[in-house]
Amino acid sequence: MFVVGGFPTALACKVANVPTVVYIGAGDPVATHLIDSLAHPGGNITGISDNATVLATKRLALIKQAVPEVRRVAMLWNRDDLGMSMRYDASAGAARSLGVAVQPLGRRKPDDFNGVFEAMDRDPPDAIFMVADALTTLNRKRVFDYAGAHHIPALYEYDLPNVHDGGLMSYGPDLNESMERAADLTARIFAGARPTDLPFEQPIHYKLVINLKTAKDTGIELPENFVALADEVIE
Repeated sequence: MFVVGGFPTALACKVANVPTVVYIGAGDPVATHLIDSLAHPGGNITGISDNATVLATKRLALIKQAVPEVRRVAMLWNRDDLGMSMRYDASAGAARSLGVAVQPLGRRKPDDFNGVFEAMDRDPPDAIFMVADALTTLNRKRVFDYAGAHHIPALYEYDLPNVHDGGLMSYGPDLNESMERAADLTARIFAGARPTDLPFEQPIHYKLVINLKTAKDTGIELPENFVALADEVIE
């Protein structure tokens, strides 16, 4: 029995036919063929689903509120993670629908981040959006430092560890709630339920978290009406 985050790990569990609960970050489990449907997973995996398309539109709309004159958004994601690549596709589509140009900066390994920063030096974006997986999360502080040094507002998918670790802002599911619900699914499996019979659940609560200390330290000004929307402000 595994409780996992991320598409590659979930896929490995599917191949090994191990009972599994996904608590975060596996992308759209139907589109990536982890499961047959949300209501009837049809295999060894259940969990909490990413509502990627709806979230993509909301996240890009929030970037426009934070940076009203935004014209170009640099998007960072892991090209080798199918779940995150699909989430990038949804986000890029949402950006274009809002009239925002996309600067695609997909990477495959840590050394590739040097190329990310060089690309932004050549063609500076108005904002940064980072799609979360192990690769981007492990390199998050490099992104924080670059965004801060160049006074570029950056939005991350989750507050933990990003905004609490120095990132500017995030919008995504309440991770504490997702973990609690994953724990409940795990308990039901230990009690005899089969993952195939447990529908994937959708997140209920979403949070906009803003780190005003980071904003002040890096000289990034956020509109007051945008800050007022935050569910949590770190000062």
